Amino acid sequence: MKKILYRSVHCCLLLCLLVIAASLPACKKETSNTPVITGVRNFALAPGDSILNSMIPGQWIVLLGHNLQGATQIFFNGVPASFNSALFSDTSAAVQVPAVIPFPSIAADQLNTIRYVTPNGSTTFSFDIVAPPPTIESVSNENANAGDSVRVYGLNFFFIKSITFAGSPVAAWQEANDGTSVGFIVPSLSQSAPLVITTASGTAATVYNMNDVKTGALCNFDDVNTYSWGATSTSNNNSLFTGNRGNYAIMTDPPLNPNEWSWWNGGRSINTNSVQWVPTDSLNVPIGDYALKFEVNVPGPWNGGSIFVVKDYNTAYVGRYEPWKDADGNNFNYSTTGWQTVTIPLSMFLTNNGTGTAAASLTALLGSSASGSVNIWLINNSPSATATGFNAAFDNIRVVKIR
Repeated sequence: MKKILYRSVHCCLLLCLLVIAASLPACKKETSNTPVITGVRNFALAPGDSILNSMIPGQWIVLLGHNLQGATQIFFNGVPASFNSALFSDTSAAVQVPAVIPFPSIAADQLNTIRYVTPNGSTTFSFDIVAPPPTIESVSNENANAGDSVRVYGLNFFFIKSITFAGSPVAAWQEANDGTSVGFIVPSLSQSAPLVITTASGTAATVYNMNDVKTGALCNFDDVNTYSWGATSTSNNNSLFTGNRGNYAIMTDPPLNPNEWSWWNGGRSINTNSVQWVPTDSLNVPIGDYALKFEVNVPGPWNGGSIFVVKDYNTAYVGRYEPWKDADGNNFNYSTTGWQTVTIPLSMFLTNNGTGTAAASLTALLGSSASGSVNIWLINNSPSATATGFNAAFDNIRVVKIR
C-alpha cells in the first residue's frame, strides 16, 4: 500500500514538474516577442551602410534588433514617424526620421530617444538625434524695405545665433516652434548681399542677393525698363500698392469668362522687349540652377485665373503661378500683405500649358542665344468663370541663380 501511495505521489509530482517545465518555454517565448533595438545603421547601400552614432531629421535609417515586425508606432524624440511596414523584417526596420522635430519644445525625457511599439510591447532606445544645419527654401520678400516684415521659410531654424539681411544684421527674430520659418523686421539697408542665418548647428546662405533689383534684371520698370505693352498702367504711386520701390506695372481685370484665353485684352498682360534671360556661357548648367522671379502685390482677394509666364509669346513651355490653389487643389481667396517674391524655377517651365514635362536643358528652353521677350499673361483655362476679378502690381522681373 505504501509503495502504491509513494508511486502515486511520485507520479503526481513528476506530472506537475512536466507541466511547469512545458509552460516555461511558452512564457519565455511570449516575453521575447517584445521588440528590442540593438543599433542603428545608415539606409544607403554600401559603403554607406555603416553603424551610425547619430541621426538627423529627414534621414533614412535602419533600426536593428529583434521582433521588429508588426510595428504600430515609431517615435523619434516623441515625434511620430510615418513608415511602410513592407520595409520591415523581424531583425530590421527601414524608416525615415521625421523631417520636422521641434527640438526646443521636446520634453527632456524624450530627447535622443527612439520608441518602438508593436502589439507585443514597446521599447525605448537611447540614440543621439541632432538638429542639422538650417536650410533656406524661400524668402517672403527679397526686396523688402527697411522696417518691413519678412518671413524666411525652410527647415531647422533652431537655436539661431545671428541673421543678416543684405549684409545688415537683424536685431531680433521669432522662430516658428517647428523650426520651419523665422520672421523679423528688415534693418537699415546699404548694399545688396545674401540672406545668412547661423544657428548652433551651422550656417545657411542664399545664392542670390537680398535688396537687389539689378542682378539678372529683365525689367524693373526703372533703370532697367524693357516694358513694351499690355498692362493696365505703370505707376509709382505708393497709395495704390504700398511699399513699392519705384515704378511697377498694374494688371487689372474683372472676373474672366470660362475658357478665356484672350490675354491680350483688357490690360491683362505684361510684355517686354527682347532681353537676355541667362548668360550664354551658362547654358550648360542644370536647368534647375536658375529661376525667374518677380515681386507681386495683390491687395484684394484673387480666386481663379492663372498667370502664364512664357518666352517670345511661345507656349511650348509655360511657368504657372496660381497662389489661390492649395496643395490639394482647393481654391481660396488669395491676397498679399504688401509685396511678395514669386519664384518659378526654370525647371518648372513645363509643356502642356505648364502641366507637362520640363525642357531637357536651358538651351532647349531658351534657345542658343538665351534671349527673347518675357510675357506674363492672365488667362482662365477653367470651364467655369473665375470667382473674382484680378488687381495686382508686378515689379523686378529677373532671372537669377538659385543654386
